[in-house]
Amino acid sequence: MVEARYAQRRPPRARAAAPAVGAAGRWAEGFDASALGAPRRPGRGRGRGRKGGPRMRALIDYGRLLDVLGVQGELLADSARDVQPDLPVPGCPGLTTGETVRHVASVYRMVLGWLRDGRRPRQWQRAPNRDEDPADFLRSGLRALIDELAAHDPGEPCPTWWPEDTSYGFWYRRMAHETTVHRVDVQAAAGEGAVHPVPEDVAEDGVDEVLTLWFGHRLTVLGVSGSRRGQVAVRTGDRVWMTRVGPVGTAAWRSAAATSVADAEVTGAPADVYLWLWGRRPVHQVRSSGDPDAVAQLWALLRLATR
Repeated sequence: MVEARYAQRRPPRARAAAPAVGAAGRWAEGFDASALGAPRRPGRGRGRGRKGGPRMRALIDYGRLLDVLGVQGELLADSARDVQPDLPVPGCPGLTTGETVRHVASVYRMVLGWLRDGRRPRQWQRAPNRDEDPADFLRSGLRALIDELAAHDPGEPCPTWWPEDTSYGFWYRRMAHETTVHRVDVQAAAGEGAVHPVPEDVAEDGVDEVLTLWFGHRLTVLGVSGSRRGQVAVRTGDRVWMTRVGPVGTAAWRSAAATSVADAEVTGAPADVYLWLWGRRPVHQVRSSGDPDAVAQLWALLRLATR
């Protein structure tokens, strides 16, 4: 029923015949935009190709990502009504379920203002009104954001904080994963049996996003690097990513196969790898081989990137 509700809100069909082009960290709501570089104006970012599309395309269709945002947002709102607001979130020490719901609802409004005004807003509604239910505050922000995104082709230029993708598709994807990870947070607080599984295609796309955007880009912008050189392969489903760490920075890219130069490899089911990279799964839920220090450094750097 929830998925059917958003099935009609597909983005405008892309002009090309090819498939549509495609924070959970707490930073996204109140971060200093200057730390990530000024948002690039539409059409001027060096990340746009000659035809205006993003260099980094999502692994799944953008209509699918919009559906994911709607479905996961409704699950989050429903879950918020089923748990006490002061329950601690297992994957985010110091964060409660109530704070998580308010945070996501606030991020929706921040992004909506960013899209409408063409620049990151300085002010937006960050908390529900005095008599407003937090779940309703979340839903109203979700619906407004989905309506705004669905009104634009995913390949249409807009300001973002990633030079590799200055399109509406960036926000389709970013908000879908922001919502999915925090939906898991709230359900996990209620008990492991309450957590709905993350679909495999969504999880694989999420692995790609957290590695290329957060590990490969955000750490570089923040000037954070590793203390030792190393390469770790990440494998799930039929896909492989290579990550590189060193004193000069970090990088991540899609690979046809794990290379022989990898110091270690992390493998597992898509949802387990996805949530492990986000710090929501313990290390025993993925398999690792090779240099354990290289794997530990990858995980620790991701905690800095996504906090």
